[in-house]
Amino acid sequence: MKNDIEREEALNEIRKNIAERGYHTYGVVGDACPHYGYTIGLTESLGAELVLAGGYFYLLDEVSEIIDGVVGKLRQDRKLRQPASWESKRIKCAPKGTFSLRRVHMTWAKALMLGVFDYYQVKKIQAYQIVPDKAHWTIEIPDMTKPWSPKLAPAWRWLQEEWTYPVPIDSVALSDLGALRGRRITEVMRWEKDQWEMFAGAGPDIPEEERRVVMLGSLLAADESLRPAVDLRVETGLWRGKDESEWHPWGKRRR
Repeated sequence: MKNDIEREEALNEIRKNIAERGYHTYGVVGDACPHYGYTIGLTESLGAELVLAGGYFYLLDEVSEIIDGVVGKLRQDRKLRQPASWESKRIKCAPKGTFSLRRVHMTWAKALMLGVFDYYQVKKIQAYQIVPDKAHWTIEIPDMTKPWSPKLAPAWRWLQEEWTYPVPIDSVALSDLGALRGRRITEVMRWEKDQWEMFAGAGPDIPEEERRVVMLGSLLAADESLRPAVDLRVETGLWRGKDESEWHPWGKRRR
């Protein structure tokens, strides 16, 4: 009964937002996958829904702001009223960057956008992925034009695969934009049973504005060499040179 009541309350909120704004935005964070946001309700006005998957350059609140900005641009430009025209355009949403739109494969839609299917009670939807420009791209952003695959999008493997690490599935890591753009992580520290730091470079030298809290599972899936981090005791760490494969315990120098 409780689930039925909660579902109806959620549906009422979605209906209210669609009536007032033309769409509802879901922000999703948790478990081992990157955060993401998607719309419900644009199918009626624009013919397709939008999803921004990953994008750790941005905070979760900024994901919703970007979606709002893209929707506003699509509504303003008459040439973009039909989804078929979206893939040929670049949409500038200052100061967040410039974004492109790509058609979402149904396997991705069913994995990430459950609220759309539930709201419309359909088996298929049309959706487009909001893709940041190169300056704002991070490694967990998937190519959703292709079928969901843990090989092509390792940061999202936990959508369908069982969690295998001996740490909580919702564990997080404080990381940096360098690491999230593909630089090799060289410093690892475990502070709590479900909290790590993983930096590409010296942690104290990383500016506050370049630090990001991300799901630990996303980093582990993207770089298998980080596996020793999950076996660390609390308040212990590892380091390695940027060209090294071997990890060293903190406090132990190379001979």
